[in-house]
Amino acid sequence: MTLQLAIVGSGPAGYYTAEAAQKLNGGDVRIDIIDRLPTPFGLIRAGVAPDHQSIKAVSRRYEKTALSDNVRFVGNVPVGDGGISVDELLGLYDAVVLATGAPTDRPLGIPGEDLPGVLGSAAFVGWYNGHPDFVDLAPPLGSDAVVVIGNGNVAIDCARILAKLPEEFEGADIVQHAVDALGTSQVKLIRIVGRRGPHQVSFTPKEVGEMGELARASPVVDPAAFPPVEEDEALEPGLRKVVATLRAFAATAPDPDKPVRVYFDYFLRPVEVLGEGRVEALRLERTRLVEGRAEGTGEMIDIPCGMVVSCIGYRTLPISGVPYDDRGGRFVNQDGRIAPGLYCVGWARRGPTGTIGTNRPDGFAIADLIASDITPSDKAGRTGLDALAAEKGIDIVTFREWQKIDAAEVARARGGAPREKFVVVDDMMTAARS
Repeated sequence: MTLQLAIVGSGPAGYYTAEAAQKLNGGDVRIDIIDRLPTPFGLIRAGVAPDHQSIKAVSRRYEKTALSDNVRFVGNVPVGDGGISVDELLGLYDAVVLATGAPTDRPLGIPGEDLPGVLGSAAFVGWYNGHPDFVDLAPPLGSDAVVVIGNGNVAIDCARILAKLPEEFEGADIVQHAVDALGTSQVKLIRIVGRRGPHQVSFTPKEVGEMGELARASPVVDPAAFPPVEEDEALEPGLRKVVATLRAFAATAPDPDKPVRVYFDYFLRPVEVLGEGRVEALRLERTRLVEGRAEGTGEMIDIPCGMVVSCIGYRTLPISGVPYDDRGGRFVNQDGRIAPGLYCVGWARRGPTGTIGTNRPDGFAIADLIASDITPSDKAGRTGLDALAAEKGIDIVTFREWQKIDAAEVARARGGAPREKFVVVDDMMTAARS
């Protein structure tokens, strides 16, 4: 009997799980990959930096899976409130896997974080990547100073996008509304702040190196932030390269012909966003390392700024009827099992950790769990889903129809760009039905 499998979420975790289920079950599986948007690929499309096209090329692997005879992309289908419930899916499929990622920002948890001008990285990244949820974000780029909170690649991506000239986006799929806004930006000072020091950053060498190649911006690092150079030898190789690049920045005077400065500020913990009706400054407490942890010293400093971008982590969105770990920002699960027939994978399972490739072994592990737990039955699977969607007035988008959206985006690309994304769902649907 054929296993009927539904995967909710069409990002890397979802497609790797589908690939694994195919390899494990051969032709004895039918897989529906369900997404609330008409477009597949999740964070590959809307989360990866638009000027890092080589990373986005992994979508070709997912496309191969999507075009298999026993896999179907089911776009424009919300799961949860206002759409199809998880219980309804469990009634139609032998197993349901939640691969919904972690699309919302973890809160800062400090006073003033609700002031206009405080943005989470999911929102800011979604804005310049053309995610329909964030098209109206309107970041306040009229200020001359921005603070980016966090010491990972997302933080450095946000800082780099803010620092670039429009012509530096040639070959990138950044959306036009972001290019236009960034082209008139008044930002001249960008501060990337972290609670700990250069030895504790989560940057990768490529991202840090790019900060030294910007046309109008110079990186600035205080030499006093570093421990003795001899301690670099104990670092793992990738981090050692990162620290070597940061040390080089610290030893080089900023280019006087470049008007923008990007400061890497260490040993600072945000405690309050200040302002009347909008962001005017960020109050931070100086920290020190105690057994590898950041400990407050009680000394406060205020950094004037008109915008704060928080890059401190993400959370999975809760779904009605699914146990949720509010503290961890993910579904309650035991090694990927949530309840009989219900599983989670990727960031929805373990929280927002690891790289895109980390999701592949995760997907294969969940496919193994399903194979050991589930005996295929005579559930309706995709025919049942189609009937239920029609009953609820949900207009399904298939992968072939996504390819029409894709072709239309490529056709409307500005010079040098791979595509110009649609940022409104109705426009996507018009292209899908063309």
